[in-house]
Amino acid sequence: MTDNSYARPGAQVHFGVFFHGVNHTTIWSDPTSGSQIDFESFRRVAHTAERGLFDAFFLGEGLRLREQEGKILDLDIVGRPDAITQLAALAGITRNIGLVATQNTTYNEPADLVRRLSGLDLLSGGRAGWNAVTTDNAWTGENFRRGGFLDHADRYERAGQFLDTARAIWDGWADDAVATSTEASSWATAGSVQDVSRRTSQFDVTITPTLPRSAQGHPVIFQAGDSPAGRDFAAAHADVIFSRHGTHFDEAFAFAEDIRARLRRAGRPEDDVKILPGTQIVLAENASEVEDKVRWVLEGQYTGQTALSLVGQVWGRDLSDRDPDGPLPEFDPVPAPISVTRGAARDGKDPLAIAREWRALAEAQNLSLRQVAIATTQRSGFAGTPGQVADELTRWVRSGVTDGFNVSPYLVPTGLDEIVDLLVPELQERGSYRTEYEGSTLREHLGLRPPLSRRELPPRQAVG
Repeated sequence: MTDNSYARPGAQVHFGVFFHGVNHTTIWSDPTSGSQIDFESFRRVAHTAERGLFDAFFLGEGLRLREQEGKILDLDIVGRPDAITQLAALAGITRNIGLVATQNTTYNEPADLVRRLSGLDLLSGGRAGWNAVTTDNAWTGENFRRGGFLDHADRYERAGQFLDTARAIWDGWADDAVATSTEASSWATAGSVQDVSRRTSQFDVTITPTLPRSAQGHPVIFQAGDSPAGRDFAAAHADVIFSRHGTHFDEAFAFAEDIRARLRRAGRPEDDVKILPGTQIVLAENASEVEDKVRWVLEGQYTGQTALSLVGQVWGRDLSDRDPDGPLPEFDPVPAPISVTRGAARDGKDPLAIAREWRALAEAQNLSLRQVAIATTQRSGFAGTPGQVADELTRWVRSGVTDGFNVSPYLVPTGLDEIVDLLVPELQERGSYRTEYEGSTLREHLGLRPPLSRRELPPRQAVG
């Protein structure tokens, strides 16, 4: 149950679109599915999202292609263009939608990344966002000079120092630094650009900022970690949280309450961070068609090969020679650790215990291996008619559970069309979705306050 004190009767739903890149939840085998790396796919999705008045186009990041048994995982849609390069191209053919790049704080350096983000922010007229992520695994790090150098406990320490340095660089230019008239004696006011020096456990740099601030001040900061450390990092640094709590109402409300409490302890207003959980939306024009549509989506996402791969992660061996529409393996899993390159199907659990649970489920419901993979894989999303889904999304937002949703289409590039054409009008009829863009920057679209370093905050609350 939600606390009525968080009710927001007039709140509106915010939408972002998440272009995954590498995943098995995109139905890549459908005839209408397009390339995941051709610019036309990015253009089509971005233009559809902007037509639907979405806040942002959101790109994931893959610093190394996933592998299985030492080989590139051919069940994924592989390859990702550099996010900032791709978004800079989209900036030139869009006018309003925000452009959010996932960029890693572990394997980047402030002087370089902050300059590239500043460039995107200026070129787009203040529409840039940065999803600041971390990693500590040596498998990804092998692609970099200092592969695997960062201890797990240090990843958010580095990320926090990175964000502090980034904000100092963005603030390195005075508000009136750039001349606004051709009659000025100089293009920039003398002394208006300040060097930034940082001597910390992670950085030893002196940087001269190279670009002025954009119309929104700083790029909008997104954060996606769900651990206690990740939530504290968001409360201290983020403007938006991209959460995984986009299916179960009570779970999502508990997450929102926890974030609000952490914001208060960090000395910030409890509504200072927008929460946009990732979700999938399946629509059918008639209620009688919803169940069949959901089944079609799941069967497209969980092909036989994908099911064998996912179950193979639990069993700890290659199952590609088995029939995905046959039974689960009669032999027990190998209890050895699984490489991080293969995903997290075990999620730290005992594989023998998982096998017992899955076998019991298969016997009770007469399920094949593939059906067990579908039934036991955690998914997020909403399904129903456009009116039913509009009612539910409106309830979530107006109950203070979330501020909107980051939608992952199950088809690229056409999967967003039905949301824009069918769901958005239903939301607008309920007064819970904008009918036009009211600002020009991403910060304005989301209704965010000025950047943290550009305003005074009250003291942090004592913990405990």
